[in-house]
Amino acid sequence: MSGHSKWATTKHKKAAIDAKRGKLFAKLIKNIEVAARTGGGDLAGNPTLYDAVQKAKKSSVPNDNIDRAVKRGSGLEAGGADWQTIMYEGYAPGGVALLIECLTDNRNRAAGEVRTAMTRGGGSMADAGSVAYMFTRKGVVIVPKSHDGREIAEDDVVDAVLEAGAEEVNDLGEAFEVISEPTDLVAVRTALQSGGLDYESAEASFVPSMTVGVDAGGANRIFRLIEALEDSDDVQNVFGNFDIPDDVMAELDADE
Repeated sequence: MSGHSKWATTKHKKAAIDAKRGKLFAKLIKNIEVAARTGGGDLAGNPTLYDAVQKAKKSSVPNDNIDRAVKRGSGLEAGGADWQTIMYEGYAPGGVALLIECLTDNRNRAAGEVRTAMTRGGGSMADAGSVAYMFTRKGVVIVPKSHDGREIAEDDVVDAVLEAGAEEVNDLGEAFEVISEPTDLVAVRTALQSGGLDYESAEASFVPSMTVGVDAGGANRIFRLIEALEDSDDVQNVFGNFDIPDDVMAELDADE
């Protein structure tokens, strides 16, 4: 779990940088289109779309872009692409397992870009199923510690989500991470809202069931590889099973 949490913390910090590059916007818009196409354009009746829209709004995606993505996805406006979800499996340097989730309209391009990034970054592709068994699909909700000038304590979060199916609450530094079964994701998110707690994102994710410890050098190599993968427009998410000790994470933060 700690490896996932540490990477969640790192992703949390680098989201602002991604947003500046416009990469994040495109990926959030794609999620909205897919959610609308799968479950319809009504936010009240489509929890996945609701969460995708909330995440986009919190990342400052303009409302006009969000509305058009919902319309494209639900067929009310022309131009929606035929997005396909493809999972690739591989290893980063040091034997760290990676799951690479792509959302693409061109399978060959996605495969080529993933393979190129992996090769250049010192990683290797793996056969289907050889890595996936190390990860479990979970619901993950990120709750910021500060909301409207109020500091949120871990007990506040635990009290709000305990009866809604939450399995654990992890401290990410600037936010809390609430883990649940994917089927309990909406209930957990609703419980937080009912308890007056704001959430940053709520989505199904892949959490490692076993982790590999890495040192500062290994962590840097892994981060560079993941960033190269995420530079591809086709790559939506990268999940890894690495565990970075607190002292190494502090060392990496100091180098930034």
